[in-house]
Parts: sequence; structure tokens; C-alpha cells
Amino acid sequence: MESEAIFVLLIIFGSIFGIFYLFFSTRNKERLALIEKGADASIFGRKKEANPAPFWKVLILNLSVLSMGVGIGVISAMLIESLLGIYEDALYAGLIFLMAGAGLFVGFTLTKKLDQE
Repeated sequence: MESEAIFVLLIIFGSIFGIFYLFFSTRNKERLALIEKGADASIFGRKKEANPAPFWKVLILNLSVLSMGVGIGVISAMLIESLLGIYEDALYAGLIFLMAGAGLFVGFTLTKKLDQE
């Protein structure tokens, strides 16, 4: 039992390390190839937007809309269960994830509007 847990942890951490290694080594090779071809080094810098929304506003907005989505999912599952008499365990999980996804989509849309202002 203990060796299985260690094996799973090794796989997880190895996968994370592999993803980061591939990302950074590929990015480095691409940059070196562009520099060798004479491309301008300014393309590697990030462009500053005119007036982006602060990170904390975006985080609070998305977390609040996500929480509201989860709450609406739980309430709607309880209503369906009590009104229609459907007693399924998957009803709660399905509606919670559905409404959480809808909340994240609404949060993304509101974040785009916030960035445009």
C-alpha cells in the first residue's frame, strides 16, 4: 500500500517536472533560433496594456461568480429533488459542476468587460 502511494507521487511530480522542462527548453530553443536569424529581442518582452484591471479585482470577481454558481447549483439540485422526487446522487454533482462552469464563463465575460474599461 505504501509503495503504491510513493509510486503515484513519483509519477505526479515527474509529470509536472517533465511539463515544465519541455516548456522552458522549447522556449529557449525557439528564442535562440530567432536570435540567430536576426530577429529583434524586443519580441520576447511582454507588452504593457494601457490600463489593465488589477489582479485582485479579477480574482475576487471570478471567485465570487464561481461561488454564486456553486450555490445556485446546490439550490437548484435541492429544488429538483424536492419538487420532482428525483433522488439521484449524480444530480447534485452534475448541477454543481454545470453551474460552476456557467459561473466561470460569466466571470470570464465580466473580466473581459472590466479590462476593456
